[in-house]
Amino acid sequence: MSYRFSARTGWDVGESGFAAAIREARAAGRELVDLTVSNPTICGFDYDAEAVLAPLASREAMTYDPDPRGMRFAREAVAGYYGDHGAAVDPDSVVLTTSTSEGYGFLFRLLCDAGDEVLVAQPSYPLFDFLADLEDVRLKPYPLFYDYGWWIDFAELERRIGPRTKAIVVVHPNNPTGHATGAGERGRLEEICARFGLALIVDEVFLDYPLEEGARLTSFAAGPHPVLTFVLSGMSKIAGLPQMKVGWIVGFGPEGDRGQAMGRLEVVADTFLSMNAPMQRALPVWLARRRGIQGQILDRVRGNLKIAVGGLVEVLRVEAGWSAILRLPQRLGEEDDAGLLLREAGVVVHPGRFYGIHEAGRVVVSLLGPVGDFAEGISRIKRVTR
Repeated sequence: MSYRFSARTGWDVGESGFAAAIREARAAGRELVDLTVSNPTICGFDYDAEAVLAPLASREAMTYDPDPRGMRFAREAVAGYYGDHGAAVDPDSVVLTTSTSEGYGFLFRLLCDAGDEVLVAQPSYPLFDFLADLEDVRLKPYPLFYDYGWWIDFAELERRIGPRTKAIVVVHPNNPTGHATGAGERGRLEEICARFGLALIVDEVFLDYPLEEGARLTSFAAGPHPVLTFVLSGMSKIAGLPQMKVGWIVGFGPEGDRGQAMGRLEVVADTFLSMNAPMQRALPVWLARRRGIQGQILDRVRGNLKIAVGGLVEVLRVEAGWSAILRLPQRLGEEDDAGLLLREAGVVVHPGRFYGIHEAGRVVVSLLGPVGDFAEGISRIKRVTR
């Protein structure tokens, strides 16, 4: 008799047909161009490794102060980051985590009982499905629609709020659409949350990457905050350091609700004490030096976006982030556009369905890869779709 595992981990863990096709193509010696690479540490950027690693080797890194919210000087550095974005943040409203994924886990535990619901935009990154499963939370998607830019479908969002809905998740800017939540949309979200008694969870990991020259995105950390609001971010994107595993939650809102939330989050964080001392010691240094790597990344993603647009491939409007959605010409009888590009062009892209995009002819590419590889990939796509 086989062992019965928990229902919350009842995922299909087998290899997908698309992943198998990529593996087989590489095994056969095909020269593939991978337009899905999103790890900045392998994309040829010039990191100052000595400066990044130096604070980890300091004597102070041997001292451990088990504050469940994180050492105060580290939380003050996070508050300083938001100060640079024009937002006043109380370090006592910051909880350090090992990642935004852990931050979501903490918030789902804080806000939801088993079986409660959280609304999440679609398209969005599929990680949310696994995080919700692990916390026994149900996700309900609300749509973003495309009309010369991406917009929240507020009528549909409201229709999907039920008696067990506890929060709305906003990714600002969204991955993969690059939709940045404007002031008007923020106002409507806050009004809906106030009317239905919901919390607002805002993921801002791509906040520092507007794709229009001279543009600057406004953080939800900037007040006022009429409803309970949590802002998440971390070093993976802010400083291009996914391997360092540092993130945070910042809480805002009416004083009574915010105080209750932060007290309870402190207990959740104290239960795990997952943040290690060396990373906390290094956090102020990494934040202070973030603009060097951000400049390199911005130059790369903006340049690759121009290559895509100039390559006569239709790119849906994207405001920020590291990804772009391509709209391919309709191919009669062809249902798997990513499979088509792999088979006929030797180019690896994400299928649109990976992000919950149901329209035919949509694939997602990363703008982060080396320029030469990206240009070659776009050229190959153009050849097989024109």
